[in-house]
Amino acid sequence: MNNENSFLKSENSSRGIIGAGLLTAFAASLCCITPVVALLAGSSSIAASFSWIEPARPYLIGLSVAILAFAWYLKLKPVKATDINCNCGTTNKASFLQPKTFLGMVTLFAILTMSFPLYGNIFSPKPKVQAAGIASVNNKQQVKFIIQYMSCAGCEAEVNNELSKVNGVLSYKTSYADKSSLVTFDNSKVDVKTIEAAINKTGYKVKTYAISKEEIK
Repeated sequence: MNNENSFLKSENSSRGIIGAGLLTAFAASLCCITPVVALLAGSSSIAASFSWIEPARPYLIGLSVAILAFAWYLKLKPVKATDINCNCGTTNKASFLQPKTFLGMVTLFAILTMSFPLYGNIFSPKPKVQAAGIASVNNKQQVKFIIQYMSCAGCEAEVNNELSKVNGVLSYKTSYADKSSLVTFDNSKVDVKTIEAAINKTGYKVKTYAISKEEIK
């Protein structure tokens, strides 16, 4: 009976460890998954709901890897003879949560979740192309915005989606790696503050900006 109780406790502990690994993997990518969900739902207000997680993302990924590695260790370590010989529930039918197959599925899901920023942009709808119109050289200006909390291609897509809606914005180039967006606009139709407000609407806040003094052709 003691062997059976010990075995059951070990299995319950293993399930808890697997669940913790899956949870931390999912939490690590919430800041990247949310913008894509926001775009698909057509709601900018939830785009950066979990952007505050972004600074902790490397630590959450490391924790998830460590937890799942420990789960695999528990699953693959040699079983004691006393555990093998116990009746353990009087049935040979294995629970779905016990086999290595389930742990493998969880590990695969965790890997896909943690690597979401690498492929998440394929799920992001493209911004609607706005007719740029004709702007004289004298009216063209370019401004570079430094944007906080962007962490993946999904963040870029959300910012670009809002910029595409602004009348007077001629072009834009947003980079989550540089945490910036370079916007060319017609200053006879829109000003910098309006563009800044459009970016802030996504939840990714403009930290600062600089207007180019060079002539835009």
